[in-house]
Amino acid sequence: MQLFNRRQASLAILTTLTACGKGNPVKTAPPPVFKRYDGPAVTQVAVYKNKRRMHLLSGDMVLKSYDLGLGNAPVGQKKFEGDGKTPEGLYYIDRFNPRSRYHLSIGISYPNERDRAYAAQFGRSAGGDIMFHGRGPGGNVVAPDKWDWTAGCIALMDTEIEDVYAMLKIGVPVWIHA
Repeated sequence: MQLFNRRQASLAILTTLTACGKGNPVKTAPPPVFKRYDGPAVTQVAVYKNKRRMHLLSGDMVLKSYDLGLGNAPVGQKKFEGDGKTPEGLYYIDRFNPRSRYHLSIGISYPNERDRAYAAQFGRSAGGDIMFHGRGPGGNVVAPDKWDWTAGCIALMDTEIEDVYAMLKIGVPVWIHA
């Protein structure tokens, strides 16, 4: 019988992290009571990876700003599934998950056609399931003292993702800058 080695343990951890937006099959507490937002509509999200900062904008006006965490290999453009990078470019909000194991999650439309084509020329997958999400119990256990801990998602504190969840709508553009 083969022993569970360090490489297998690392792959198990990465597999767990790649499911940022997937619901947890284990019984958990019900989703939080959702916050309401009655202010100006968010017309775009601007993420600045190098500053670890995100702005929710209505036109040219910044409505809210947040510090954020990125993938566990934060420098550079996401190219392939499992590279630990957060994508760069124009994407859109495409789904909401109130039962995410990371408190709440909001889907980003990665990969786009360009991302898939790039990965395909190397016979690889571009990956997917990139989200804005909170830390939740899982994130607090995996990375209690680090910000860049996801498999490529954009992580906020749980109270902050509740605000963002209330403010965003399907179709809002998300600009992710280096």
